[in-house]
Amino acid sequence: MSEDYPMATAFTHRLASSGLIARLDPDQWRPGSWVLSIDDTPQSHVDLADPMSLHFEYIARMGHIIDAAFPSAESITALHLGAGALTIPRYIEATRPGSRQQVIEIERDLIDFVRQHCPLPRGASIRCRYGDAREVMESLPKGLLGRVDLVVVDVFRGARTPAQVTSVEFYFAIKQLLAPGGIVIANVADGPPMAFARGQLATLRYVFGEAFGVAEQGVANSKRFGNIVLGAVSSDTVPHWVSALAGKGPHPAVLIAGAGAVTWSASAAVVTDNTAIDSPPPARNLFRS
Repeated sequence: MSEDYPMATAFTHRLASSGLIARLDPDQWRPGSWVLSIDDTPQSHVDLADPMSLHFEYIARMGHIIDAAFPSAESITALHLGAGALTIPRYIEATRPGSRQQVIEIERDLIDFVRQHCPLPRGASIRCRYGDAREVMESLPKGLLGRVDLVVVDVFRGARTPAQVTSVEFYFAIKQLLAPGGIVIANVADGPPMAFARGQLATLRYVFGEAFGVAEQGVANSKRFGNIVLGAVSSDTVPHWVSALAGKGPHPAVLIAGAGAVTWSASAAVVTDNTAIDSPPPARNLFRS
């Protein structure tokens, strides 16, 4: 580390609602960058000097989908379920200035903690709402129905996604919000045999007609625990740009789409409110060196 960039101090905060510990650590290799962890699970990486730099693998894949779906520099309307370090909202503001964004987060003091140490850009149109992601989403103003270009589902309680944001009923509510050609992106964490992720892809396919996924090769092939980014478009089709996603990295990457998505999710049942369960936890030592 250069003497020009002395190591910053880490910050911690116990979240009032869950009791989990949120921690912001400086990235020693990228001055001006921070890593947010909750319950010892890395959640987000944010580069304050360059919000267009997406460091975490799954966040980079989300960025590729956004860039492929929406022209650069044109503003969009986006809804984010789950805040993290607000990495994707910052990215959209940087690449599509003037975008109208809303973030729903159950831990109000998490957003306060992040914004205190990693402030949002001045003038960014990013509104934060607080409460259970599904409950708040379903109570949004009716004027948003059919007008949201992008919904990002990145809801975690510690290292696990809660059941209520995994079902057919939940995704049908999202579909009602989407504008024509609007897209939903979901971050799913799972491990071998990827039963939870397969169920999520089957559920998205049931609701949207077509859906796709992109992940690191070992994750897609059920070799290790990791993140798979799933997506679907309100038009019930797989857009032409999906075929190029794997080539955009990070590498090695696998695209699951078309007949491949049918095969990959064939062993999984569609998830309903009656059958939904939380995502599986990773091994406790997965994120520890």
